[in-house]
Amino acid sequence: MTERPRALVTGFSRGIGRAIALRLAQDGYDIAGCSRHAGDEAEHSRAAIGRHGATCHAAACDVSDLTAVEEFVREAEDAIGPITHVVNNAGILRDHPIVLMSQDDWREVIDADLTGVWNMCRAMALRFVKRRAGVIVNISSAVGVLGGEGQCNYSAAKAGVIGLSLSLAKELGPRGIRVNAVAPGLVETTMISDMPGKARDRVLERTSLRRIGTPDDIAGAVAFLLSDDAAYVTGHVLRVDGGLA
Repeated sequence: MTERPRALVTGFSRGIGRAIALRLAQDGYDIAGCSRHAGDEAEHSRAAIGRHGATCHAAACDVSDLTAVEEFVREAEDAIGPITHVVNNAGILRDHPIVLMSQDDWREVIDADLTGVWNMCRAMALRFVKRRAGVIVNISSAVGVLGGEGQCNYSAAKAGVIGLSLSLAKELGPRGIRVNAVAPGLVETTMISDMPGKARDRVLERTSLRRIGTPDDIAGAVAFLLSDDAAYVTGHVLRVDGGLA
């Protein structure tokens, strides 16, 4: 009997992270999911994953805290077995023009959206190197490629995720570990719920497909990069943005 793969998904309680976790559960993965806070949303994700027949270990974890990340990984592997795949999705927004952006706005986004990815990659890298196998997909953003007005902190963090992913692909590839990044465009989640209508219209005008993406659009791309169908794909940045340019 083939052993089930086990995927660790950060920020799994809602939005893109929930869609990824559910898609992977449907595809036969067991899931270790973390979110910044325990609560109803995380419980809803855990229950939904269970309905697909997957085992799910769920816990709160602040990915910006390396000690917390290492503890979560240990607990997850004790609960469901050695992690085989990682999706670094957790992230926050603190949008402001730079002249109004505080140091806290800058640091919190960099800590969560970039350092958090590094923390999880570091915690998993030694395990993957010892096993000479593993797959990592890091969620970046189209603004990490194109930039975004009023988002210098978020854009810088997501550009950093791309650089981190490309570097780790080179570093870990000889050990049989694949690392890729996905750069979504505008996706319908709670993160953009406060986005003014005019700003949405401007993005849509620049998007070839003339629609906002869905979390499932991103989940499908991530599932491909994690799968054996992408066994010869590493060091790639897959833009899933409807042709945003």
